[in-house]
Amino acid sequence: MNEALLRSLTPSVLGVLVRRGADFAAAEDAVQDALVEAVRVWPAGPPRDPKAWLITAAWRKFLDATRADTARRRREDLADEEPVPGPAPAVDDTLQLYFLCAHPSLTPSSAVALTLRAVGGLTTRQIAQAYLVPEATMAQRISRAKRTVSGVRFDRPGDVATVLRVLYLVFNEGYSGDVDLSAEAIRLTRQLAAVIDHPEVAGLLALMLLHHARRAGRTAPDGSLVPLAEQDRSRWDTALIAEGIGILQAALARDRLGEFQAQAAIAALHADAPTAGETDWPQIVEWYDELARLTDNPVVRLNRAVAIGEADGPRAGLAALAALDDSLPRHTAVAAYLHERDGDLSTAARLYAEAARKAPSLPERDHLTRQAARLNTRHRH
Repeated sequence: MNEALLRSLTPSVLGVLVRRGADFAAAEDAVQDALVEAVRVWPAGPPRDPKAWLITAAWRKFLDATRADTARRRREDLADEEPVPGPAPAVDDTLQLYFLCAHPSLTPSSAVALTLRAVGGLTTRQIAQAYLVPEATMAQRISRAKRTVSGVRFDRPGDVATVLRVLYLVFNEGYSGDVDLSAEAIRLTRQLAAVIDHPEVAGLLALMLLHHARRAGRTAPDGSLVPLAEQDRSRWDTALIAEGIGILQAALARDRLGEFQAQAAIAALHADAPTAGETDWPQIVEWYDELARLTDNPVVRLNRAVAIGEADGPRAGLAALAALDDSLPRHTAVAAYLHERDGDLSTAARLYAEAARKAPSLPERDHLTRQAARLNTRHRH
């Protein structure tokens, strides 16, 4: 069973049902039921047109559910609209569906969570990690969002800022390696940039391209993580880097700075450095200052502490870190790195081991465990 195919078709199928009059919550339930049915029957005989099969199956699931609690007249109206047999039109509804999910009746955070779950294919756990909240809290937020839009006609699409936030989070989840969604996020952001002339859309596209350009260098042949300073820069995609920097420069020239442009500027400084030792850390600190002013995000301040440690020395970085909540994700890993830079190997080894126990992914846990073992070996000798 090709799970990637099912995931890629889900937004289009969901979009068809919504446009045909299904409310969002019921449409999502019907699509999920159709996916379960596909997993059950496709291995024995895959359809010639998977998208058409899913549309028909999902619509029938929706009709079955509708018949249980709506009047006969409404049922007959819906039945008249059933898709005709034959190939499904080759229309990509994904970006439109992102806008539909960013509905004005939802708060931005709820719209993002709902879209990530229903369209992006992320689990509730993954979304909760992105928002730094407990999984149970995120589950309640998504359920409330579904109830809010249940029965609402999606004829008032949401704003660009919410859609950008969703695309950014989808890209980050794909980039982490847990779900391979980064290429899809780039494709959709390219589509958005082609139809909306906005510097933050360009900034997000530049940010994605610059990060994606370094992807081949992020892992060793055995799958282990390679820190930025140790990556083989000859494996970076120079064409993507050049494209990203060009898009960013054009956006910055418009003098309407936003958080995605600031993040892209930081990524550009990393990508443009011939070696790790030639990275312009003082300028990166300045961009983190701008980013912190724009967002007041604690994770930004955590990354800023690392940059200060590189620009002004590890003790300056530790001082910046001391002002932050030590429950922040990766706070312990950053502390370990800065203590190692400061020469306190025993403290660094202990913190690396502690950070490994908190790591959100297996590759990160293994990397931090190796760091702790390396320092323990050096300390013993």
